[in-house]
Amino acid sequence: MANKEERIAGIIRKSISEIITMELKNPHLGFVTIPEVKVSKDFSYAKVYVSFMFENEIEEGMKVLEKSKGFIRSGLAKRLDTRRCPELVFILDESFKKEARITELLNKDKEK
Repeated sequence: MANKEERIAGIIRKSISEIITMELKNPHLGFVTIPEVKVSKDFSYAKVYVSFMFENEIEEGMKVLEKSKGFIRSGLAKRLDTRRCPELVFILDESFKKEARITELLNKDKEK
């Protein structure tokens, strides 16, 4: 069952990335990436982790994604071969920030 969840999550990640870059025409969105998608066991919810290239794009970009959720979900429904399309929940992914902070601390420790 875990393989099916991973497969569906991968398809959702790829499809949403294509929808955002090719079909969503909003100049306020900026450069967004989707590093990870997690789906619930019954495939009714999908947590879509998003990250933005620049810090000043985060707030406006999250607003645009929330407003465009219906458009993205309808585009996703056309691409999925499941009975129902999952409800999308966009979550800001801050793992890159945490990784940079850890690297900075490790480099600071090496200098001592």
